[in-house]
Amino acid sequence: MTVKAILDAKGRDVVSIASERTLREAAELLAERRIGAVVVLDGSGRIGGILSERDIVRAVARDGASALDMAVSVAMTAKVRTCRESHTVNEVMQIMTQGRFRHLPVEEGGSLVGIVSIGDVVKRRIEDVEREAEEIRTYIATA
Repeated sequence: MTVKAILDAKGRDVVSIASERTLREAAELLAERRIGAVVVLDGSGRIGGILSERDIVRAVARDGASALDMAVSVAMTAKVRTCRESHTVNEVMQIMTQGRFRHLPVEEGGSLVGIVSIGDVVKRRIEDVEREAEEIRTYIATA
């Protein structure tokens, strides 16, 4: 199973924010959309970073409530790992586990085409395991 299959099923919408917006605005966006991260786009629409709930919490822990008035660029993760639609679910799980992050933007030809979360990946993996188990049960029953 590939990232393309996940995006085909869940959609390709990506919530993004500009780096000069405030952490308060980002937190409001995350809460409103009920998501855990937003992709930060630069002036040309390319990935400039990613901002997660964890990044906001770290900024508030470090600087107090005043952190909410800081620019997203101050707290975002600038070195963003991405994947392609051709990556398998297992490859994405490995990338996320090694990097210890829960969101992975999907890039094709330098353009942002989607985002997958650990929840998307786990859901797909569970579906695969259940399908394989059913196929084995069917095989055994007809053998």
